[in-house]
Amino acid sequence: MVETLREADSYILFELAGTTYGVPSRDVQHMEMVEHITPVPNASAHVEGVVFSRGDVVPAINLRLRFGFPKAATTLSSRLIIVKVGPRRVGLIVDAAREFRRITTDAIQPPHESITGLSGSYLAGIAKMGERVVLLLNMSEVINEAGSEISMPAAQAALAATTEK
Repeated sequence: MVETLREADSYILFELAGTTYGVPSRDVQHMEMVEHITPVPNASAHVEGVVFSRGDVVPAINLRLRFGFPKAATTLSSRLIIVKVGPRRVGLIVDAAREFRRITTDAIQPPHESITGLSGSYLAGIAKMGERVVLLLNMSEVINEAGSEISMPAAQAALAATTEK
């Protein structure tokens, strides 16, 4: 909720299906290009698989699918945003990410009840930046709902099978 946001917070802004979203920069460990993703059997449709990122096996969540948008091919602009909230780390596959902004709390409104009812509780607020609207994500909710469908032992086994070939 907006109460958890500070007076002015910094965000990594990214594009997804023509809409701008924001992730608190304190939750972002790093960003990288989307490279090889190893599929994991029986994972939810929005869990594309796992990636090997900076020595760690990380589940890769396609936010397009997670949010109900159609899947799109990755491009040179596509990015994998590695986020960590508490003990959980996941990679978020997005269309593009290249902006870092500070957003003050007076520019942020709570999401309307009709929006949170349809999209779940992963929306922390809606920021207005000039003529631009930015949907701010509650990463603990995105990770708790999206990252729970893949167990790390299964992910590590799938990655090991791919790297042994």
